[in-house]
Amino acid sequence: EEVDSESFEMQDDLEPRLWEDMQLNSTIRKNLLKVAQDFIDNLPVEVNIEDVTLTGSLANYNWSNYSDVDLHIIVDFLGIDENTALVKAFFDNARMSWNNKHEVSVKGYNVEIYVEDASETHLSSGIYSILNGEWNKRPKRKDVELDFPSARRKAEDIEFQINIVKNLITAKKYKIAQKNIDRLKRKIRNMRAAGLETQAREFSVENIAFKLLRRSGSLNLLDSLKTSLYDDMMTLGEG
Repeated sequence: EEVDSESFEMQDDLEPRLWEDMQLNSTIRKNLLKVAQDFIDNLPVEVNIEDVTLTGSLANYNWSNYSDVDLHIIVDFLGIDENTALVKAFFDNARMSWNNKHEVSVKGYNVEIYVEDASETHLSSGIYSILNGEWNKRPKRKDVELDFPSARRKAEDIEFQINIVKNLITAKKYKIAQKNIDRLKRKIRNMRAAGLETQAREFSVENIAFKLLRRSGSLNLLDSLKTSLYDDMMTLGEG
């Protein structure tokens, strides 16, 4: 899918259907809190919510028709189990299952749930506490120069590698495919993290490349390839 670079540019105001005088619409706020609480209530373990935040482009001036409602539920992972990596994996699976099962939207924007460790530093220039009804980090509008061609090249390189994985699965080269899937997921994760740690933050080449991959469906494709790979490896023929 060809994405217009203008969709990454700054708007003059926050999304007016969500925000009123820099405060989240009260009806939207209550609805998102209910979604977060319902998600937590349906988990098989007891979880205490420390905060519920809205971040990403809809909490900033770079929103567009491609934006999602990035609903972050802040939880103390260590308070659940000392193996925080295991806790993260549990929440990742739970929120992916929720996102796949539900199609909740706000003013046409899809709601995406994330579970974030309270000890994690979230690098974003706009973070709004839905729980407390106030800004944790108030966004500032500033014009930025985007290196969209470089971001497009990064995204296309990863898309090319994902297609190679598809071919490997078709050729039944499962171990090589699995190794490449794990490498690509790690590469994408590290790429975005590196971009968010730069001064450009959300407007870094790496983060824009990540958004391009998400918009094109490449991230979902990579997840589905991992699932289909497992199914193929575990399936035994009649013989």
